[in-house]
Amino acid sequence: MISLATARKLALAFEGVEEKPHFEKIAFRVKNKIFATIDVKAAKVVLKLSEIDQSVFSDNDSSVVYPVPGAWGQQGWTMVEMKKVRKDLFTDVLTTAYCTVAPARLTSKYRKQ
Repeated sequence: MISLATARKLALAFEGVEEKPHFEKIAFRVKNKIFATIDVKAAKVVLKLSEIDQSVFSDNDSSVVYPVPGAWGQQGWTMVEMKKVRKDLFTDVLTTAYCTVAPARLTSKYRKQ
């Protein structure tokens, strides 16, 4: 399980990240591009991944990490259940989302070698 405070702390730890509202959700952006949103009421995080990364994380446990239904999911937008996800898995998928959106000069220290 991941709390809102933990999700926020992890997202804001990346270089260049800003927290701004996105409609009724909390959004985390780098260079004004959204890589994560949090729906507090539903206890879900939506992350921007590549289709390959989305498949890898969803294959791990599709009840915890899964594509957003419809066209958004086909573009890599991926849902994470905050009440079910382990912190280590959440940290990995959040880091991947950040690295998907952020400029390469910001991501080098976060990418696994």
